[in-house]
Amino acid sequence: MTHHEHHHSHSHGHAGSAQMENKEKLKKLLEHWLSHNVDHAENYRKWAAIAREEGMEEAAAILEEAAQLTLSLNDKFSTAAKSI
Repeated sequence: MTHHEHHHSHSHGHAGSAQMENKEKLKKLLEHWLSHNVDHAENYRKWAAIAREEGMEEAAAILEEAAQLTLSLNDKFSTAAKSI
């Protein structure tokens, strides 16, 4: 009995499917991050108010700034979402 091998390459076209899966996943992640950042910013502002009531002005100001920076990230995430 003679033994021989067949070697060939072929494509299954999975690239398009993976690309669509990644696109949908990224859309969902961006939506999640947008919402999550709003929650974080609200929490930072809540604690800024508490810090201010306790006389911790510097901490309060830093938390307010962190809230603003967090929300500014949403501008980037929103732009990214629109580009998909």
